[in-house]
Parts: sequence; C-alpha cells; structure tokens
Amino acid sequence: MNKKVAVILAGCGVYDGSEIHEAVIALVSLDRGGAEVQCFAPDIPQMHVVNHLTGEVMEETRNVLVEAARIARGQIKPLTELKVEDFDALVLPGGFGAAKNLCDFATQGAEFQVRHDVLRAAQDFAEASKPVGLICISPVMAVKIYGEGVVCTLGDAGCDAAEAVRRLGAEVKGCAADQFVEDTERKLLTTPAYMVAQSLTEAATGIEKMIARLVALA
Repeated sequence: MNKKVAVILAGCGVYDGSEIHEAVIALVSLDRGGAEVQCFAPDIPQMHVVNHLTGEVMEETRNVLVEAARIARGQIKPLTELKVEDFDALVLPGGFGAAKNLCDFATQGAEFQVRHDVLRAAQDFAEASKPVGLICISPVMAVKIYGEGVVCTLGDAGCDAAEAVRRLGAEVKGCAADQFVEDTERKLLTTPAYMVAQSLTEAATGIEKMIARLVALA
C-alpha cells in the first residue's frame, strides 16, 4: 500500500512563495519513493509580491493557494481540508514564502508566530507520531510545532535564524546541504537546502536523502 504524504506550499517563487526547486525536488523524490502526494496551501493573500527579475516589491496582490497551484499543476487543496488521519507524513518546502506566508519569521524574528492553520496541521502530525520533513527555512517552525528541545538544522548552526530559534529552546545543529538531521524521538527530519547549498545538485541530494528516510518512517 502506497504511503500518503501531504505537502504544504507557500506560494510560487523563492522570494515570496515556495522555493520552486525545493518543492519540485521534494515532489519528485516522493513520487520516486512510491508515495501518493496531495498538495495543500492556505487560501490567503501573500504577504507581498516580489519581481523575481529585479528583487523589488510589486504593487499587486496574489493568493497563496492560487500561486501554489502553479507548482502542483492545479492539483491542490485549501489547507483547511488537510486531515491528519488521511496521511502518513507531512512535508514543508522552504523559500521566503514559508517565512512570510506560513509564519511571520521574516518580519518578526524570534518573536514570530506560525499561522494557526499551518500550526494546527503540523501539530496534528506531531501528536500522531507521524514523520514531518521541513526544508530550508521551514525548520524555524519546528520549535513552535514541537516545543523546547526539538532537534533541527538550518545549515549554518551560527546563522541569525539558528540563533533566533535556539533562544526559543530548539537544539540547532550544523548540517551540509547534501545531508539531513533527524530528531528520532519526534520523527522530525530537516535539511538546509538553499540555506547553504551552492548548487542545485547539493540541495537536491539533501532533499532526496531526507525524503527517502521520511517515506521509510511513514
């Protein structure tokens, strides 16, 4: 019987949504692992829209669910429809959208909060002892999901993001882009991807290893 994995996206594009490479690599890895995947996203406006050619904020609004549908080829559902009992594992790719649309870490730092629907979904998997995979900047949310003592990585253990979540009680480990960190007690898997990756191959290798472990745990 195929494992069923939910993937929460945060839009489409590294600067204001889900990092497309990370999301697609995760989806391909899940498919290769024989998993049945369903994508979800909050049905909300993006924090802002960034011109990915210039890096400048644009004077327009976009919807996180609508933009994430680009990555999911339209096969996506509102996050409100995600039910933990229907799935064996959960994955959250990175990109600035994870820190802007799924939580407000990008603007609030250590004072950040995770969106209530994102937090509810992730905590449901944690409480059910089902594996969760967090990629790139998404592991900042681990301390909100699991509480103090959670083990995760953001790549460089001394970076600002790592210091911020460490102050909240997380144990943040250093990790190369082509590896991942496992919190065996909590079944939490994290990989830094483009937090430290210098190439697409480095990011892909770490994500592929993490996904293979996630599917094995599911």
